[in-house]
Amino acid sequence: MNKNLPKIETTTLWDFPTQNYGDVPHGDNKFRGVTPAFIIWNLLQRYTQEGDLVVDPMCGSGTTIDVAKELNRKVIGFDINPYRKDIIKNDARKIPLDDETVDFVFIDSPYSDNIKYSDDFNDIGNISCTKAEFYIELEKVAREIHRILKKDKIMGWLIGDHWRKKTGFIPVGFNIFNMLNKYFDPVDIICVARRNQTSNTPFWHQKAIKYNFYLRGFKYLFVMRKKIINTQVIIGR
Repeated sequence: MNKNLPKIETTTLWDFPTQNYGDVPHGDNKFRGVTPAFIIWNLLQRYTQEGDLVVDPMCGSGTTIDVAKELNRKVIGFDINPYRKDIIKNDARKIPLDDETVDFVFIDSPYSDNIKYSDDFNDIGNISCTKAEFYIELEKVAREIHRILKKDKIMGWLIGDHWRKKTGFIPVGFNIFNMLNKYFDPVDIICVARRNQTSNTPFWHQKAIKYNFYLRGFKYLFVMRKKIINTQVIIGR
């Protein structure tokens, strides 16, 4: 049993000093783009009960699995490039679960092609957020999350914005939020401070001042409830 468990966050600003909590690992903190375990712990405390089924369609190094099991939730983790044996190989655009069978979904999706997750041609993380295709493919994921969630249940979507010298600032978070509003009603928006990213060095801070741009300091966590929609109108376009 873990000691020194996190506290339940009561504001919309979350700033965690480390990726992990307690005395056992949750995911792999060396994994590129690893999700802070504190986020999943807080979401499961608020929006699930023991025995509920939790699904992560882009499970990465397995953080959701580890936290959910520790909290006595049922859990299924999928990924197009499984990092370990208990993660099921699957494309998030077609989740192999029946309609309305899941109590909670968490997803930490790519926010461009800035991190190399795999060499799989079908990996959404290989698509730049400068392309319309990026949002089209993530909308397919959103539709699947909506389909598998039970009525009135909650999902959490973690996403960041993007900046590169050639493209400038791209509000990926706002773009994703606007898309998600087709399928979900907002419960709240949380700002999660980014720590330990490769740009958090004196070199990059000096460049940000010299060339007048901002380093990404946070991600959005969209907490949203399944909306009742006419799926034929949206899917049959």
